Amino acid sequence: MNDENTDKIKKLYELDAERLATTDASGHRVYLYPEDTNGIWKDRRNIFYWFLIILYLVVPWIYIKGKPLLMIDIFKREFTLMGNTFHGVEPILIFLILISAIFFIAFLTTVFGRVWCGWACPQTVFIQNIFLKIETWVEGKARKRRELDRAPMSFDKFLKKFIKWTIFTIVSLHITHTFVGYFVGSRELFLMTMRNPLENFGIFMSVMISTIIILIDFGWFREQFCIIACPYGKMQSVIMDANSLVIAYDEKRGEPRRAPEVKKTDEGDCINCYACVKVCPTGIDIRRGTQLECIACTNCIDACDEIMVKVDKPKGLIRYSSENELIGKTHTFFTWRSLLYVCISLSFVAIFVAFLYRSTSLSFQIYRGIESPFQIVSNADGSKSVLNHFTLKITHQGEQLHELIFQVHDPELRKKITLVTPMIPFKVHSAEAKTPLFFRVDPAIFIDGKKVIEVDMRENDHIISVLEVPLVGPAN
Repeated sequence: MNDENTDKIKKLYELDAERLATTDASGHRVYLYPEDTNGIWKDRRNIFYWFLIILYLVVPWIYIKGKPLLMIDIFKREFTLMGNTFHGVEPILIFLILISAIFFIAFLTTVFGRVWCGWACPQTVFIQNIFLKIETWVEGKARKRRELDRAPMSFDKFLKKFIKWTIFTIVSLHITHTFVGYFVGSRELFLMTMRNPLENFGIFMSVMISTIIILIDFGWFREQFCIIACPYGKMQSVIMDANSLVIAYDEKRGEPRRAPEVKKTDEGDCINCYACVKVCPTGIDIRRGTQLECIACTNCIDACDEIMVKVDKPKGLIRYSSENELIGKTHTFFTWRSLLYVCISLSFVAIFVAFLYRSTSLSFQIYRGIESPFQIVSNADGSKSVLNHFTLKITHQGEQLHELIFQVHDPELRKKITLVTPMIPFKVHSAEAKTPLFFRVDPAIFIDGKKVIEVDMRENDHIISVLEVPLVGPAN
């Protein structure tokens, strides 16, 4: 961790403790070159990061029964999960999932602090395990990258920058195509890439714009997004409390002169090496306490533990802890607020399941024909009947074949109303089907030109639904 610029870093943090490490006195950006570190927390994060990356890249290519494992087709309003396609998915289902996810992340934050940012956020996962590794491989470690950026333009500098950004672009394209694959299907997307982009211009532009955004964000903007743009970072101070786990610096151990119960002559464990600062991807000094810029990446824990081993002092000067634990109070994992968040999240999940279950059954809607409300027609015996024309719309989930028979519910009315359909039974094998319904009605049943009847929707001799149909005819 020895660095020729350590004195400069110390001076910067001691003279201007209120300013962000990523901005200078004039407000201009100061580029960070976080050093690499090794330790148990990095090993754990690497395993989890690669699990998430592989899961993200592989899922769109897994097909069950000829269908994607997971796909959300927004335009067709279809949701495919485990090889089963749900048609006509209402937008409220997506809303319920998003709200449930927000409250679940709030629950995790109250218990584990900013664990999402450090362990699962795509911003952290892709930058730490892919983009920074590419940058280190091409340009070298932190000191060499800093020296390269400060050096005047040369062929060697241009070549390294060109190689780095070319690889960044390829990786960004792959990330974006994988993301789009969740919405159009990976196989279909692969075929699209083989065709003229103008044939799928909307998707082509979406991929290009998303690639540029990811390239700029992961390759250049980086920690600025976490510090400036990310709304979650601003909300954490409201969601977290004294029981939330955070990356914490033990001030009593590190600087006992600030702790009244420790003699001022005793020395603290912190040796002001600034190792924790040099490995921080957002450039903060964790010794100042919990800060909005901290993404809980645990780099500072590994860096500090490495120094503690070298100076023969116990590890854990920087560790996962809570504010209550640091001041000697009892640490409570689950509080009433955290339980409230998880209950709200589970409630939205329950509503989602209820909506989904309801939407998997057959749904019937009836519309009157666009011609006149009724017509007077002649029967074979010379009598008159009233003809009403309707269109029946049937929607359902999945791909199961349904064979339906429509029948007037009241046996007495069947003698006076003839229901005519083009097909008996009517077969439904798609997400949406329509059929005309004609009612040939005895005029005597109308009261003031109106009569509401019920029609049975039968399948396998069982009534699955009863639909009200408002018939109209001439006033008596």
